[in-house]
Amino acid sequence: VQLQASGGGLVQVGGSLRLSCAASGRTVSRYNMAWFRQVPGKEREFVAAIRMSGSISYADSVKGRFTISRDNAKNTVYLQTTSLRPEDTAVFYCASTKSVAIYQDANYDVWGQGTLVTVSS
Repeated sequence: VQLQASGGGLVQVGGSLRLSCAASGRTVSRYNMAWFRQVPGKEREFVAAIRMSGSISYADSVKGRFTISRDNAKNTVYLQTTSLRPEDTAVFYCASTKSVAIYQDANYDVWGQGTLVTVSS
């Protein structure tokens, strides 16, 4: 089972990036899939999740700016980020779980390797 995250990069304030999380060995539509992010020295924080049912949750800090989606045919989850701010700079991770407790990173059993998003002012 593997999650391959990609799409990070350097972007200016107000810019956009689309992050991708391609899964192998696990069907994304049969799991709760999420994006977390982490800044060095800080705890990993929940960003967004799309449940097996298709329902979606966002952290308050990204609501209205980020959109999580799922392409079942490509077995891939996306995070479209817009209106990026310097405080969005972090390593973004995708993760997968069967647990309904989607906001806690400890409940996820498979993680991608992370992709770095840097927002410059």
